[in-house]
Amino acid sequence: MASGVTVNDEVIRVFNDMKVRKSSTQDEVKKRKKIIVEEGKQILVGDIGETVEDPYATFVKLLPPNDCRYGLYDATYETKESKKEDLVFIFWAPENAPLKSKMIYASSKDAIKKKFTGIKHEWQVNGLDDIQDRTTLAEKLGGNVVVSLEGKPL
Repeated sequence: MASGVTVNDEVIRVFNDMKVRKSSTQDEVKKRKKIIVEEGKQILVGDIGETVEDPYATFVKLLPPNDCRYGLYDATYETKESKKEDLVFIFWAPENAPLKSKMIYASSKDAIKKKFTGIKHEWQVNGLDDIQDRTTLAEKLGGNVVVSLEGKPL
């Protein structure tokens, strides 16, 4: 059942910016974002190595402990064969989030997913235990063939 929630054009613009990053100039790359759909909750690529040491841990800290969110995470990882980058759509619904919030987010998820064409990975996370350990994301990205995530060995 659809909730009637629509997706803001800014969300689609940021998603498209993240998708085309490989063909971007260095200045454009610095503007690219990893987002959860909330004002001010983003990590700029230019911040990585400067003010952000571990983008994955920083992303996890942006998630509210008691409410739902959608997240879009740009994962850089290595397999035994090559280095890869994939966008991961995350549906964050912690167990102690209000029931009404969970219902709204669950029923609106398809609307946002339809706008995010080309997403290879979707991950529903129900608590910090599910997301704190980066190996869980690595398993979603490629199982046991992933050897590092964000430059950190697994």
